[in-house]
Amino acid sequence: MTEFTRLVDLASRRLGGSVVAANDELFAERENLIKPEDPSHSVYTFGHKGQVYDGWETRRRREPGHDWAIVRLGLPGVVHGVVVDTAFFTGNYPPEISVEGAAVDGHPSPAELSDADWFELVARSGVKGDSRNPFDVIDTAADRYVTHVRLNIFPDGGVARLRVHGEPVADPRFLSAGAVDLAALENGGDVVGCSNMFYSSPRNLISPGRAAVMGEGWETARRRDDANDYVEVRLAGPGSVRLAELDTSHFVGNAPGWASLRGRVPGSSEWVELLPRQRLQPDTRHRFRLPGGPEVELVRLDVYPDGGMARLRLYGDMSAHGRAGLAARWFDRLPPAFALRVLAEEAGLDRAAAATLVAARPLAGSAEVPAEVRALAGA
Repeated sequence: MTEFTRLVDLASRRLGGSVVAANDELFAERENLIKPEDPSHSVYTFGHKGQVYDGWETRRRREPGHDWAIVRLGLPGVVHGVVVDTAFFTGNYPPEISVEGAAVDGHPSPAELSDADWFELVARSGVKGDSRNPFDVIDTAADRYVTHVRLNIFPDGGVARLRVHGEPVADPRFLSAGAVDLAALENGGDVVGCSNMFYSSPRNLISPGRAAVMGEGWETARRRDDANDYVEVRLAGPGSVRLAELDTSHFVGNAPGWASLRGRVPGSSEWVELLPRQRLQPDTRHRFRLPGGPEVELVRLDVYPDGGMARLRLYGDMSAHGRAGLAARWFDRLPPAFALRVLAEEAGLDRAAAATLVAARPLAGSAEVPAEVRALAGA
């Protein structure tokens, strides 16, 4: 295998990749193309459409043309090489393939992607059946930024996996946002309200890591009225939200059509708009830059009209007051010996001063959290 396979697979489902469209998937579904695990096969496992394959397979083409599938990369970047794996496809693999790339901003629909400026990554080339077929990217595309790739197969057939190896290139517009996920369960955020949790818990939305399957997200029952579903999240501490991630990964036919975000200002009943109603795509990590605006302590996610979402991330800057409260809540719950050690090692207090501060607990909710405790959270 060539050197480029040591690079990250930018299309992997594990990194947020998604097969957003295919012109045909009659025998085997397109989503199999980007599974992170190697393809598998069991003989004589027939469904109502024939032998079950761990890959993408189209019907036998009886008219001119060719079949294709479009993959949105989990990590956009520069593609160095592609592997078209036809494992276990022996009499039904495509004789030839080609791969194109595109760089598209935002969250385009499949119809919008058809009008993208596609350019060649791998020229039309022959492939072997039941094999890993590696291809270096052509020279003219060697340094181009890619967000989506289109695999073309000539004329039809089956492909087990598509690996798109390269180097991730971060969009700098998103790097200016605060690094703290104010909603994260592990940072102290929690769900305090929810309209519906028929299939799974809304707390999954703010759980660590990425959802591996649909069941690790939040999903509502199907609505039969004119209302919409929502979740309310108490932030880890009051702060200004600058970047929101609404992840519908794995929700292919049951993602919400739209979503919006509002925040409640601390100490009041006032709600402010953080993200106006936005169209969502299925099986997609949506990232939205927000203007920041006022400090909020509670965020409400409205989905229209219903459906499922894998994760909700709300990155931003926690206020000094919020950080102080976070530090106090943590410090109040430490065993005395632990608290004394923290004050000595982190704040440089002598034993007597540290003991006085430990004895003064609880500090959460006090008018002024001591500077030595605020410093534990950078406040």
